[in-house]
Amino acid sequence: MNRYEVHTIKDAYTLYELKESSTSSRVLVCPERGGIVISCMLHGTELFYLDRTTFENPDANIRGGNPVLFPICGPVKDSVYEWNGRAYRMNQHGVARVNPWEVVSVSTEGEASVTLRLRANESTREAYPFDFELLFTYALVGGELHIRQTYRNAGKNGSMPFYAGFHPYFAIEGSKNIPYETDATKYVDYNDNVEKPYSGRIDLEPLVESVCLLDAKRSEIAFPVRDGASVRMRYDDSFKYVVIWSVKDRPFVCVEPWMAQPLEMNRREELVMVEPGEERRANLTISLEKDEQQ
Repeated sequence: MNRYEVHTIKDAYTLYELKESSTSSRVLVCPERGGIVISCMLHGTELFYLDRTTFENPDANIRGGNPVLFPICGPVKDSVYEWNGRAYRMNQHGVARVNPWEVVSVSTEGEASVTLRLRANESTREAYPFDFELLFTYALVGGELHIRQTYRNAGKNGSMPFYAGFHPYFAIEGSKNIPYETDATKYVDYNDNVEKPYSGRIDLEPLVESVCLLDAKRSEIAFPVRDGASVRMRYDDSFKYVVIWSVKDRPFVCVEPWMAQPLEMNRREELVMVEPGEERRANLTISLEKDEQQ
């Protein structure tokens, strides 16, 4: 029996199931709902939270899994930004998470993986007037989820601006007063827009809005999700920030690698610019760490 497997499953939508039997790991990907991963079980432990009601409702933004943020993270000011003298309306977190992706290929050679593609269409151009092509490979290997990303400017005229990210909802047990392993020394608290020193943990329990770690040098972060188990995310230096957020009385924390802070499409200080015919690649890896006693 092959160590790696890829299957399709009929749920509310067609899911692609990536399995690695030797590590008791499984990942579920839904191309139709924004190319999202809705389940990430590593070494027998489910890491993601999912509100199935929002997943099953095609008109709802999914609360759970790992939504893809492109071409922006967070909002633009008053939902409007200007480019080349024209105003465009764009909803929070952009267009990728609300459009169906197509399956390009699957593989069980050395990993269980599925590669998805999203191309610009009439709908995306109303909010974002660029001919983009996204290629994401979700790969399960060694008990880790790897997300290999390609952001391509498929147009012929002009640079393509963007700042992408992810919005993973991690299921947690217990308090949201959590220590985050990072070398960041400060964060901005979007509840009062004040920059504050980072002391080793952040208590999300009383907060409504998110916070953003500002000055980390190492491109990784780790945090406990339950007794004896922690999540570690590693990413390349394209992701300069990590946004942390939750909702009162919901058993999740979102720990989100972003390429820029909210409103960057209005501010234009850290935009990623890709020239016609060129591309930017990035990676994100999610892993589970268990105490030796477990």
